[in-house]
Amino acid sequence: MKNYIIKGLILLTGFTALSSCKKMLEEKDLSGITAESVFTTPAGFETLVNAAYSYQRWWYGKEEGYGMAEMGTDLWMSGAGDVSTDLTQYINLQGTNAAVTTEWQQLYAAVNLCNAGINRIGGAGLDPATRAIREGELKFLRAFYNWHIVESWGGVHFTLEETKGVITTANKTPVATFNKQIIEDLLFAVSNLPATTKDYGRATKPAAQALLARMYLTQNKYQEAKDMALNVIDGTYGFSLLSAYADLWKMQNLKNKEVIYAVNYSTNLSLNDLVDPILNPLGHSRGSNSSHMLFAMKYDDQPGMLRDILNGRPFDRYMPTRFLLDLYTDDDARYDGSFKTVWYANGTTRPAGMKLGDTAIYATKKVFAPTGKLYKIYDRNAVYNANGTVKDQLHYVTLNKFDDPTRSSINEAQSARDVFVIRLAELYLIAAEASLQLQNPGDAAKYINVLRTRAAKPGKIADMQVSAGQMTLDFILDERAREFAGEQIRWFDLKRTGKLLERVKAYNPNALNIKDFNLVKPISRTQIDAVSNKDEFSQNTGYQ
Repeated sequence: MKNYIIKGLILLTGFTALSSCKKMLEEKDLSGITAESVFTTPAGFETLVNAAYSYQRWWYGKEEGYGMAEMGTDLWMSGAGDVSTDLTQYINLQGTNAAVTTEWQQLYAAVNLCNAGINRIGGAGLDPATRAIREGELKFLRAFYNWHIVESWGGVHFTLEETKGVITTANKTPVATFNKQIIEDLLFAVSNLPATTKDYGRATKPAAQALLARMYLTQNKYQEAKDMALNVIDGTYGFSLLSAYADLWKMQNLKNKEVIYAVNYSTNLSLNDLVDPILNPLGHSRGSNSSHMLFAMKYDDQPGMLRDILNGRPFDRYMPTRFLLDLYTDDDARYDGSFKTVWYANGTTRPAGMKLGDTAIYATKKVFAPTGKLYKIYDRNAVYNANGTVKDQLHYVTLNKFDDPTRSSINEAQSARDVFVIRLAELYLIAAEASLQLQNPGDAAKYINVLRTRAAKPGKIADMQVSAGQMTLDFILDERAREFAGEQIRWFDLKRTGKLLERVKAYNPNALNIKDFNLVKPISRTQIDAVSNKDEFSQNTGYQ
């Protein structure tokens, strides 16, 4: 019998290792390492910890993770290339969905690896200082993975023990149990992790504090959330907002002072794609960051345009809702810092009068249909119907935060771009939301105005400021959309605030099939089919 617990929570024997090289967590096949050498030697144990980090790559920068965390919200609709409309539009969504299955299996495999390391670290021969740090890292990661699990699926299987051998039963554990353990693990991490690290990508004390602030907010512990967020904002860690929002996304600027925690990818693409039957037990490759393709519109079917590295490989999976585009005022630089609206002619065959480098395509959220232009215009009315539904799923204003012009060829699907999981901007918004919930809208406006000052175009700072009277939960969600569009957090934001159903129904005509039970995802069908205690461990309500 094949099931998740056999393949995901398998006893980790016959280890093939991961080691740290140019970028922390790059993978290197050292071969011949056994489970016992991993668990009982300092060098071996390092490979276990690095492997525990690597599972983040199954979610962050991956199409499955975007489908789980950004789609089915108020911000995104299906482009013509969307291959998972059951997940993104709630059309007969079931546990057979490929993204649901992949993430279920890999998140639990990650938790099991963390459990193995935490429970065996005493026999690894580490010196006391190193042991405390590595245990802090593993508990940080266990909390991180468990948060994804409990928010995605609710009160499902929970364990703190390493699974050994074949197990065909699973439990249903209350959400409160997950939440309690998440906090305990992160408090341990805060107490034991260093303030900084030379190995980019490892968890640090401020990363643990930032994640803990997010978890406190998720659990409605508003004073704790605010205090923890301010610990990071006001601390001596050296974090600061970049002066220009657009600078965050430049490939040469990925390691910047605003990033508190990131999932890093290697410039050696083969190292991101290691297939390993033990540490990567599903038997297929993780691959690298594919976000650069997912939001790109079809541009290479237009006069004057050829596919090139600069404009990217257009998978045309996701397009913005009209609601998302309308959230940005003309004073807000985050719009230009997030979206691509102009494509310049690069083809040898062009309309008469169009030169290389001339505008070939212009996409705009506004109504814009001047006559006598050589370039193709996709304005508001060409892309969207009056009710916000889509006329054209191929051509639209395109999210370009994740573009990678450093790729080696026009069809290269992999990117070495790191994924920003927590930025300093989020701590200001956590403090703002917690302040609002604590009946202090003045503080909420103060923290939001820090971000809006950075977001303001030259000369528009005063126009971008907001007042205490404007502070509502919906305003904060709008601000989070402007700041974090596409950054794999939106579904969690809407669920946390109890606004998922309301805002999807109001602003995303592409996902009107959403039902109350969609507040959690279906459990992977492979898991349901495999367990022997089906009366106890059944599918989530509403799914088959």
